[in-house]
Amino acid sequence: MEKAHDVTNVLIAGTTIRLRVDGKDYEVDLTKQSERLTRATPRQRSHFEVSPTGYGIHWPDVDEDLSIDGLIGVKHSYPLVETK
Repeated sequence: MEKAHDVTNVLIAGTTIRLRVDGKDYEVDLTKQSERLTRATPRQRSHFEVSPTGYGIHWPDVDEDLSIDGLIGVKHSYPLVETK
């Protein structure tokens, strides 16, 4: 399976998420991305999982998912999985 992104660093400070994606650094205001994350506690925001393919981030405590494409403002051609 092909990876959507190489996500190597994710840090959440307040309602700001800082991430390194494909070797570039990004800073995103989560209040503009998700009402659920805006209302979440700092502890809930700090508990997240990056998908193995780098497609997105999941916050299980608030049942929220955000795509990396949406966070950094890019679009991929799909499907990402090569077909034979």
